[in-house]
Amino acid sequence: MTANDLPVIAAVDGSSHSWEALDWAAQEAVRRGLPLLIVHVRPLTRRTDEESGLRESEELLDRAVLRTSTSAPGLATSTLAPLDFPSAALTSLSRDASMVVVGSRGLGGFRSLMIGSNSLATASMARCPVVVVHSGRTDEDEAEAAQTFPDVVAGVSADESSEAVLDFAFAAAASRPGARLRLVHGWTMFSSILSGGPVFDREAAAGAAERTLAELTAGLLEKYPLVDVVREPVSGSASRTLVTASATAALTVVGRRRGGESLGLGLSPVAQTTVTHALGPVAVVPC
Repeated sequence: MTANDLPVIAAVDGSSHSWEALDWAAQEAVRRGLPLLIVHVRPLTRRTDEESGLRESEELLDRAVLRTSTSAPGLATSTLAPLDFPSAALTSLSRDASMVVVGSRGLGGFRSLMIGSNSLATASMARCPVVVVHSGRTDEDEAEAAQTFPDVVAGVSADESSEAVLDFAFAAAASRPGARLRLVHGWTMFSSILSGGPVFDREAAAGAAERTLAELTAGLLEKYPLVDVVREPVSGSASRTLVTASATAALTVVGRRRGGESLGLGLSPVAQTTVTHALGPVAVVPC
């Protein structure tokens, strides 16, 4: 199996959030022409419970396969039921996956929390992009989203760490015919000074941020000529723009630090805010 046909992993636990994540993962696998691997991580329990736990896992996975065969007939699908802690198992499996898709909360999640601990830990530690499928939209939101241009929105830093984010975002937009790619870059006068840009002229600093975005995307515009790209330099933090955009976006893409996981620094402040408060699917890309 090559890097181009690594599966989309969908994590299911029987919660409504995980079923929504499964549906999203199946459609994304179809869009990208990839196989789907449905994973139910069996919790570590006493040995006497192992047989019944395995039987319940098989029943759950059978339901998941049936659901997927209905929504995405013809999709190559397989299942796996490892015995481990959820985030540990998914992080291990992420080494051989194109992406991991999880619900925002599982069966044990508190209703007051926007995102569960397993979802957040997986997004912070996985070796491939992790998509957290939020279900915060109301029926009104869904109706509005259906009438809105299917944007893919990406938070972009003005350095080499944005390469993986941009690659993923452009591919996501290209797989959605008619989708527009909005590139959001937060800048401040301080960041302008650090990068050697204008010091006191805000208009000049905004122009410098626009040029930086253009330089970062030049090569990808040649690779994806059909993708409609909109560059959005934002004065201040990009978090508010990304969270607002997520309500009607097909997908919001943010990056996280690679190598900071052991120190609890897997997510940048922008990524942490976006994945926690978003109202639609968020892809967290190691960078």
